[in-house]
This record gives sequence, structure tokens and C-alpha cells, in this order.
Amino acid sequence: MGETFRAGVGLVVSRSDGSVLVLERRDVQAAWQLPQGGLEEGEDSEGAAWRELREETGLTPEHVTLSAASEVWLGYELPVEYRRSKTGRGQVHQWFLFRLRKGIRLPRPPRARDAEFRARRWTDPAALVGLAVSFRRPEYAAVVRWLASLEEQAI
Repeated sequence: MGETFRAGVGLVVSRSDGSVLVLERRDVQAAWQLPQGGLEEGEDSEGAAWRELREETGLTPEHVTLSAASEVWLGYELPVEYRRSKTGRGQVHQWFLFRLRKGIRLPRPPRARDAEFRARRWTDPAALVGLAVSFRRPEYAAVVRWLASLEEQAI
């Protein structure tokens, strides 16, 4: 495995009450995370964001609007035991904020035998850091600050 970091996208899906969608990993019970995924060959970040949103949540442009994209990419280093040739030393993400359209309920999540997630729920953004596995917490803290800055700009 190399010393590289995999480029990808992170997704925040929010409701009108400000809560955000989190997903519980199938392989690590009680490990909640935001949807995310790597860039595919020739894919731009926004295209990857829409693809990952559909793959991991079932949400499409009929359900959400793209509200913001982070200018700064954020990353985390994986513990040695989690490193793979696909991820390398860790991952870096451009973050995207999607807002659920009024009157829309979450569609059924995509079902697959090798599904990455076992559950999903809405939570307050302030709770994100505490729900995440320890190596993701610094990145999630930065995401929460980014979300807060967006709210301040909207005022």
C-alpha cells in the first residue's frame, strides 16, 4: 500500500429542521457516518456526489437540491489496520450539502447483499462528531464548522 490518500466526496443531507442524515456501518456496529465515496476515473466531484448520494441513500434530484460545495477538501488518516490498496493511507473529501425538498420522505435505501450500511437516522449536526469512529472525528468537526458557517452566511 502506498502513502497516497484517496480523493472522494462527502455528503451532508439536511432537512428543514436542520437535522442531518447519518448511516450506520454494517461492518462496525454503532459506527455512524455521513455518506461518502471515492471519485471514479474521469469523474468530477459534483458528478461523484450525485452518484454516491443515489448509491448510498436512494436520493436523486427529485428529492434534494444541491445547496453548497466546500472550497476546502478535508481528510483523515486511516489506522494501519483499516488501510487497503483502494484507500491508501486515508481519504480526502470535497463536501457537498444537499437539502431535502419540502414534503419529501426518504426513499427506501438501495438494497444489495453487500450493502455498506445497516441503518439510517436523522440527527443534530452537533452530534455528528460523537457518532463517528475516532479517526473520522477531526474531519467531522470541520464539517460541522463548515455547516455553521453556511448558516451564518444565510442570516
